[in-house]
Amino acid sequence: MTQHAFTQVDVFTDTPLLGNPLAVVHGADALSDAQMQSLARWTNLSETSFLLQPTDPAADYRVRIFTPARELPFAGHPTLGSCHAWLESIERAGGSAGGSAGVSSSGRPKGGQVVQQCGVGLVRIRRDGARLAFAAPPLRRSGAVEPQVLAHIARALRIDVQAIRASQWTDNGPGWVAVMLSSRDELLAVRPDHVAMQGLAIGAVAPWPGGDAQFEVRAFVADAGGYEDPVTGSLNAGLAQWLIGAGLAPPKYIASQGTVLQRAGRVHVEVQGSDTWIGGHSVTCVRGELTLADAVATAR
Repeated sequence: MTQHAFTQVDVFTDTPLLGNPLAVVHGADALSDAQMQSLARWTNLSETSFLLQPTDPAADYRVRIFTPARELPFAGHPTLGSCHAWLESIERAGGSAGGSAGVSSSGRPKGGQVVQQCGVGLVRIRRDGARLAFAAPPLRRSGAVEPQVLAHIARALRIDVQAIRASQWTDNGPGWVAVMLSSRDELLAVRPDHVAMQGLAIGAVAPWPGGDAQFEVRAFVADAGGYEDPVTGSLNAGLAQWLIGAGLAPPKYIASQGTVLQRAGRVHVEVQGSDTWIGGHSVTCVRGELTLADAVATAR
């Protein structure tokens, strides 16, 4: 048996239980792929992240991110939640890397920013007041959505294809394809057919005039039988690059997500120079010690 420091963080909220939960395992260098996948399946959260020593000297820490079904090269709420847990572990250890598993040899963020190493490479994270914000990574796929894919999305969302005002591939790792609907009420009324998604990761956005955010966002994922993600950093990063670049959104705005799931996620988006920053609050809900078996039994 091995013991690891464990944190469960609620991301994109400053109020526990209203954001998107993330399990974080510290000092996970010795864990196998099978152990990581098994734990992610057991937590049954949308993502579980594992903090490791970086292999790139420019990085402060390395993270591997798992859903219950697979590993992701990048995801947004695990990026902010992992960084929150990593920084908190340093602070609790009095700023000493030697007393905190899963931190870099320096024990301090480099250059005023934290640099995370993950499957898509290096991701910069900065403090934005009481929030953390990451620089959106480049899109792996962008451009127009094919007519047959739009028809597929309409069937999966149970809407008429003419209800889609605009669309774009916004894939920065998880495979997002995004559509815009006319109104928040129309978006909140969507009741998707997860089986019909057949592997698509669909982001949907609609304007919210007069609200405490400028847009409402929903994220639908086909993994593990299909589910709606409460608050999604990677999707919002891709959406921001599309919407701002196309003139559909201002260079600074707030997105609301999770309303249908009785969450109150708020994602803060801001373009500064060539960077699109995606930020939000994080709050620690659980802190303790995790015990894992040295080997993972194979289910039969």
